[in-house]
Amino acid sequence: MGMKILITGGAGFIGSNLALRLIENGHRVVVMDNLSEQIHGSDPEKNSPLFRSVSGKVQFVKGDVCHESDWLAALPDIDVIVHLAAETGTGQSMYQIRKYTDVNIGGTALLLDILTRVPHSVKKVVVASSRAIYGEGKYLTADGRAVYPGHRSDEKMSAGDFEVSVEGVDTPLILVPTDEDSQIHPSSVYGITKQVQEQLVMTVCPGLGIAPVAFRYQNVYGPGQSLKNPYTGILSIFSTQIKNNNPINIFEDGAESRDFVFIDDVVAATVAGIENDRANGQVFNVGTGVATSVMEVAQTLIRNYANEVPVTVTGNFRLGDIRHNKADVSKIHRLLGFVPAVDFASGIKRFTDWVNTQEIADSKYEVSLQELRSKGLMK
Repeated sequence: MGMKILITGGAGFIGSNLALRLIENGHRVVVMDNLSEQIHGSDPEKNSPLFRSVSGKVQFVKGDVCHESDWLAALPDIDVIVHLAAETGTGQSMYQIRKYTDVNIGGTALLLDILTRVPHSVKKVVVASSRAIYGEGKYLTADGRAVYPGHRSDEKMSAGDFEVSVEGVDTPLILVPTDEDSQIHPSSVYGITKQVQEQLVMTVCPGLGIAPVAFRYQNVYGPGQSLKNPYTGILSIFSTQIKNNNPINIFEDGAESRDFVFIDDVVAATVAGIENDRANGQVFNVGTGVATSVMEVAQTLIRNYANEVPVTVTGNFRLGDIRHNKADVSKIHRLLGFVPAVDFASGIKRFTDWVNTQEIADSKYEVSLQELRSKGLMK
C-alpha cells in the first residue's frame, strides 16, 4: 500500500503535477493550499485550471501554512510532507519583506514546532529550496580557482557593466555549474527565506526522527504554469506579452541566463526523493546543467508563437537579480539516478503549444514593474 503524502501548495504548478504523479504511483495525497489570487486568479475554486486538475482526486484542505489549525487539519496519518507552499517572486520579495519572511520562514517554523509537540506519523519532510540560495553561483578564475562573486553594484550596472567580478581578479570569470557544496550567499529576500527554510528542515528533522530532504529547484517551467502571475516566471510573462501583442522589454543586455528545467523532470526528481531512502538527509540541485539566455528565451517564444512583437534591450536592472546560473546535477544522478529528460527546445515547444490553447488575460506586468520602480528597486 502506498504512503499518505501531504503537499503544501499542492494546487500550485509543481504541487498539482506532483500530486497527480504520486496518485499514479499508488499513494494517497492530501493537498493544503490557500489558493492565492496572485497565482490562481479570482474565484479559483471555479476558475483555476491548476486547482481543477487535482479537485476530486486528492483530499483538499483550504489552508494557510501560517495557521496552526490548518496544519492540524491536514496532518492526521501523514507519512511524508512535501513542503512547496511559499511566496516566490524575487523582485516582489525585496519590498514585501515581512510577508515573504512570515510565509516562507514562519510557516516552516510553525510546521516544525507542531511536529515537536503534537503526535504524528510523519517520517519524511521534503522541502522545496531554490537555486536563489546560491546568489551569483560558482565561477572559475583564469587559473582555475573557484570563486563566488558577491552582489553586483548599482554603480557598475548603471554604467552598463552587468557581469560579475571578484576583488583582485582582473580577468573575466568563467561560469561553471554550481554544485551543492558551493557557497550559500543569496542576493534577494526570497533567496534568504529559502535558505532559512532549507536549514530549518535539515537541522530540526533529524532530532525528531524524521528524514529531511531538500531540493534546490532551478527555473521550473511547462504546461499548466500560471499565466496570471506577473511577478515570477519569465516564460509566462513573455508569453503573455507576446500573445497580447505587447513589446518585450529585456533587462540588462539580454545575455543574463538561467537553467530552465521542465516540470516533468522536476516531478520525477521529487518523486525519487520521496520514494528513495537514499535521498534521506541530502540536499539536491534539480536542473539541467544548461544555461539559456533571456534573449534566446524571447526569440524562441516569438518564433514559436509566430508573432513578431518588438524586443527592446533596455539596460534596466532589478536589485536582487543574479547574472547567470546553471546547476551541477551530478549528485542527484549519482544517488537517485535522476537525469533530466526534456531539453529546452522540446520543453518550450510543449509549453507554447499549451499556451496557444489558453485564454490569455490582460498583462499586469507593467503594474509589477511600476511597483518595483516606486520602491527604487528597478533602475
